[in-house]
Amino acid sequence: MGKSKPKRRMTKQRKKILEILKSTDTHPTADWIYDQVKEEIPNISLGTVYRNLNVLKEMGKIMELNYGSSYSRFDGNPKNHYHFTCVGCGKVMDVDEPIHVEINHNIENKMDCNIDHHRMEFFGQCSECKNE
Repeated sequence: MGKSKPKRRMTKQRKKILEILKSTDTHPTADWIYDQVKEEIPNISLGTVYRNLNVLKEMGKIMELNYGSSYSRFDGNPKNHYHFTCVGCGKVMDVDEPIHVEINHNIENKMDCNIDHHRMEFFGQCSECKNE
């Protein structure tokens, strides 16, 4: 019989990290989240914040936007949605566009596979940067 995943409880640190992520739409980095959490939990370490971000991601409570080896941003909205990243200022914003599930079906048919979800991102200049 296979081992089941241990049930994760919502610790004080996880609650605070989740609360901070849900209160912003800026898609912050772990360092920014750490600075915010530290104001209320002064003895928390950056490592604890990283571990709890990973646990929250595994629990399906948040989304990690991974940008290769450089950094990750985190989103308090775990539902699949698109993002726009400004190449000028680095701001990450949600795109108000429905997920195009027909892409999943097209790829499934072409590759004879099953697709759970897809990630699509848009890059360019935000309204502030393009007007500079």
